[in-house]
Amino acid sequence: MPYPKISIRFCTRCKWNLRSAWYLQELLQTFQDDLAEISLIPGDAGEFRILGYLDADAEIIIWDRKVDGGFPDSKFLKQRVKQMLLATSTVGAHVARNGTSATLVSSEKESSPDAECLDCKQ
Repeated sequence: MPYPKISIRFCTRCKWNLRSAWYLQELLQTFQDDLAEISLIPGDAGEFRILGYLDADAEIIIWDRKVDGGFPDSKFLKQRVKQMLLATSTVGAHVARNGTSATLVSSEKESSPDAECLDCKQ
């Protein structure tokens, strides 16, 4: 199986489907053939994690909503993918060219990353 791969695990009850698909599109547009696969996987209640794989043995947590706080902006996510999965690649160099710090995109539905999702409780 070819690598590197990325999986975006997301809660469908939190309605993070479109957000997940948008991140997928952003990563495909930037990294194109440097990624062997990007998948969308319906996850557990309140889950939003972006996972990377260099091989079948280890999972790399690129982003975890509960740990990292909210959602990354696309620029920051691309920087993390490049650093964690494509360290030797020159693709996506435009992502970090101005050296500004990344910002987070907060969720409209929650005040903190540890807050329980109201949609999941239904």
